[in-house]
This record gives sequence, C-alpha cells and structure tokens, in this order.
Amino acid sequence: MKMFALALLGAMLAVAQPAAGVEAPQNFAVHETPVPVPEFQFQDANRQPKTLADFRGKVVLLNIWATWCAPCRKEMPTLDRLQGKLGGSDFEVVALSVDRAGPDVVKKFFAEIGIEHLALSVDASAKAMFAIGTIGLPTTLLIDRDGKEIGRLIGPAEWDAPDMIDFIRGRIAAN
Repeated sequence: MKMFALALLGAMLAVAQPAAGVEAPQNFAVHETPVPVPEFQFQDANRQPKTLADFRGKVVLLNIWATWCAPCRKEMPTLDRLQGKLGGSDFEVVALSVDRAGPDVVKKFFAEIGIEHLALSVDASAKAMFAIGTIGLPTTLLIDRDGKEIGRLIGPAEWDAPDMIDFIRGRIAAN
C-alpha cells in the first residue's frame, strides 16, 4: 500500500508541474531572453485602433496572415481552436490580417470557414510586417505579458496540436 501511495504521489506531482520546461515545437525559435516588440497599430472589427499594448498582462500569440495566403488559410481553424481552448484572462490569439482590402474580406473569410473564437484584427497598411521583420506569411510571435517576444515561428503550424498546446500552456504558466 505504501508503494502505491508513493507512486500515486509521484504521478500527481508530475502532472502538477508547470509545463514551462516543455520543449519548443519544431521550427519554433525561442529567444534566450525575450526581446522588445516594436509598436504598431491595427484595427479591430469596428475599425477602432488597437496596439499590442491593449493586451498587456496576457501572453499573446500574434499571427500575421492574409486571406490570399494558402498556408495561412489552412492554419486559421487551428488558431481558432487554440483561442477557444486557451483564450481568456491569461492568453489571447491575435490573428492580424494584412489584407489591403480591409476588414470586410476578413469577415467574409471568417464566416466561410466558421471562425468562432478569434477577434477580427486588420493591418491594411501591412506596417506590422515590417515592424516585426516578417520575411514571409504566416509568421507567428509568442509575446509575454510585458509585451516582449518570447519566440517566433515562420510558416504554418498546427496550433491546436497537443505539443503546441503544452508548450504554450507552459509559457503562460512561466509568465
């Protein structure tokens, strides 16, 4: 019985450990020390100005994408599911479209594929891409509660895959 109790305690401790030590998923480049993210402005669904400072206090997954980008379109449902699963007071997916046509084309695309959890964010000027040094779409930055970049992934990903969710949960717990 004593061995069973020790094994049970060990299992409970293993589960209770924060996943901060979870290794980054493939192609996710993590900085040794978080780096500042340049300021830039974008619009919400009501064409109101927003900045990343509006999300301070949360860990943010900033995804730069466009409706004309095939890999972006493919990963958007996974970002929506990630927001549905982890989004709240500690975490937010900011899917920032750089479509020049503005919010209407993004709204149409979201409706077509059934996006339920992501807020609409648009930078029709694409200045955000240049500010953060994006070299291709999609590009995704993981940003800590203080607005600093933890790391980034260039290219598409399955954002709701178990290893990705564990990694992000670990970063939320560590911040």
